[in-house]
Amino acid sequence: MGMKDQFQDKSQQFQQQAKQKAEQAKEQLQNRGRRQRDEDQDTERMRRDDEDRLNEDYDA
Repeated sequence: MGMKDQFQDKSQQFQQQAKQKAEQAKEQLQNRGRRQRDEDQDTERMRRDDEDRLNEDYDA
């Protein structure tokens, strides 16, 4: 294997690693966004429940 072939192989390895890391970062960002949405929905649900209980107290 010549020097040129070795450099090409190394270059391909680095490119593949960079693609994998970029894909992992993308997935992490997507997961973080999903978790944030879930937390926001939970917070909104709790707020509505609190308001409903408060309104029931005033109605009684």
